[in-house]
Amino acid sequence: MSIKGIYTATSGAIAQSDKLDTIANNIANADTTAFKRDQQVFKEYLTSAEKEGEVIQAPVVPASIDSFYPIDGKDKSYVDSVGTFTTFEQGSVRPTSNPLERAIEGDGMWEWVTPNGLRYTRNGSFTLNNQGQLVTKQGFPVLRQGAGMGPARFIQLGQAQDWNVSQDGDIAIDGEVTGKIAMSTAKDKNVFMKEGNSLYTLRPTVASPVLPSNTFKVHQGAIEKSNVNLVNEMTEMIKTSRTFEATQKAIQAYDQMNARIANDITRLK
Repeated sequence: MSIKGIYTATSGAIAQSDKLDTIANNIANADTTAFKRDQQVFKEYLTSAEKEGEVIQAPVVPASIDSFYPIDGKDKSYVDSVGTFTTFEQGSVRPTSNPLERAIEGDGMWEWVTPNGLRYTRNGSFTLNNQGQLVTKQGFPVLRQGAGMGPARFIQLGQAQDWNVSQDGDIAIDGEVTGKIAMSTAKDKNVFMKEGNSLYTLRPTVASPVLPSNTFKVHQGAIEKSNVNLVNEMTEMIKTSRTFEATQKAIQAYDQMNARIANDITRLK
């Protein structure tokens, strides 16, 4: 019993270590513009419960102390790390003194063109390049709604003295509306996968299509802060650390039991 118990405890320790890594990353990005916190997901993995009944070779034994315990492997359960998922709750909107910056309140993501293709983000820290195009601080063009991926979708401001993006996403240059800024969403937010630098891409298997968003407000001269609550994250880190320490003690206890089985019991023969 102790031999298989040490594997169960070890799987729990690995799971808590993964969770600590996720919490640490959330805390590190508490001040990152538009960062969305991640959460670790686990499930219990039952070794034999996921096999067909006829595959399990369960021996038949006479009534004994052994028959009080499952003998088909169903007592072997482990912690299985499913992975992380991103929570897309709204971050607070903070006004800035930069008229080029924009914050999204509600549902939606900006569309950028990167060397790796179309990407999505909530980071509205924009600027102008030397061609008068609205771009990100990394130099990626911000898109307007439309078909295709060519320059026609770039937001060209040129030498305009007066331009604005309304709360509804309308782009007005010198008082004339020239289109809408591209804003995308999906019924299932899990189709978006983090790529780094506040960018999201689509998962290889997309469960629901990406659609234009119309449930948002654009705030000029503002940015969206991260949705990380430092108090909650620190509390969760303490709880996870204590659970990790408990699993370590369990591993040590099983290790001592195994040592006694190997050394002491053999002397009785």
